[in-house]
Amino acid sequence: MARWEFKLPDVGEGVTEGEIVQWLVKEGDIVTDDQPMVEVMTDKATVTIAAPRAGRIAELRGKAGQVVQVHAVLVVFEDAGSASAPAAHANGTNGTTKKDDGPAATAVGDIRESLPGMGPSPASSPKAHSVPPASGGLQTYFNDKPLATPATRKTARELGVDLKSVRPSGAQGRVTKDDVVAHSRGGPSSSQPTSHTAMSSAPQLDDERVPFVGMRRRIAAKMQQSTQTAAHFTFVEECDATALMSLRTKLRPAAEAHGVKLTFLPFIVKAVVNALKRHKILNTTLDETTNELVYRASHHIGIAASTDSGLMVPVIKDAGRRSIIDLAREIDRLGSEAKAGKSKAQDLSGSTFTITSLGAEGGLFATPIINFPEVGILGVHRIKERPVVKDGAIVIGHVMLLSLSFDHRIVDGHVGAAFAYDIIASLENPERMFLEMV
Repeated sequence: MARWEFKLPDVGEGVTEGEIVQWLVKEGDIVTDDQPMVEVMTDKATVTIAAPRAGRIAELRGKAGQVVQVHAVLVVFEDAGSASAPAAHANGTNGTTKKDDGPAATAVGDIRESLPGMGPSPASSPKAHSVPPASGGLQTYFNDKPLATPATRKTARELGVDLKSVRPSGAQGRVTKDDVVAHSRGGPSSSQPTSHTAMSSAPQLDDERVPFVGMRRRIAAKMQQSTQTAAHFTFVEECDATALMSLRTKLRPAAEAHGVKLTFLPFIVKAVVNALKRHKILNTTLDETTNELVYRASHHIGIAASTDSGLMVPVIKDAGRRSIIDLAREIDRLGSEAKAGKSKAQDLSGSTFTITSLGAEGGLFATPIINFPEVGILGVHRIKERPVVKDGAIVIGHVMLLSLSFDHRIVDGHVGAAFAYDIIASLENPERMFLEMV
């Protein structure tokens, strides 16, 4: 039987390798033309790669979590014995492997409906169990390893449906979105037991193990590198944000007239840049290969953003040359693209200092992890009403805690504290920032 190889396609934009996140097929499966086969994560995005033609899966080259080079063999197919694989017959070989150097498959669509790399890997065919009819005449159904796409699993979570109890109607026993919706409404896919006997016949649920791959593993590696390399220390201080809130309220209508939503973040970015200009050591990186401290000429501020793919850090390039309204516009663009999974590679690299904020979920304070190889990071927390002392009197003010972590190998304690107080001075007297605005 003729065999032919399918190679990892070149998805463009300089990508040279991809990490296998999840196989959607297994060896022995008969696939159709354009059937999804595997999810692969590159430096640009997580994509689904489909079969270039119909055939039988003879070999899968690589496991979930393995990095595969572009143009390396990913899948070996066999002619399924039908007219759907004419290329194999035309080769005139029997039992030999045919290298397919022509157009491979296409990589389509960003996977944004679940955390890339955290979906179950269908390493083996699901085993469905039909329980004999209970007294009410309905059949229960249980599948210990349901096969479903990330989008279907998301729908199941939203509707509170256990995929193991949903009878599949898709190809090769795959549970579809329609199956989940029908089950939640008590329709044909529903398999609610009608007696105590039927309920007790269901086996005990087992823990689920999923590969720790994709974006989540890359984030973990980055965090581990930072904590194992930089000598972290954290400085926490209060900031009276009353004047900042008042100024933002005054400027908001003018910003909206320009089609821009004005948040506190543009002011914080401007305050950080002003402080970085005074404390140049905070805008450095340590090149450990040459044992040199690199003073960065520009101020590229990373803004940590939580997305469905995990924590990402879009970068505001040349933040020191931007006005408040320009910063607001750029922050909105970068945040929207990150949440939609459409961030460009150039927007996710090159930061010299990072700001992380949880907004309303900011809590009291935290110890943020440095975005290595930077030497500092600012954590911004929720503004709360608290008593403050002004002119010898106790009044109600709006207080925001700032948590700053530094690399103690580079930054001394008193330098980190001075940097923090410069940021606070700008935020407590925001009008001063306009005097230094470029």
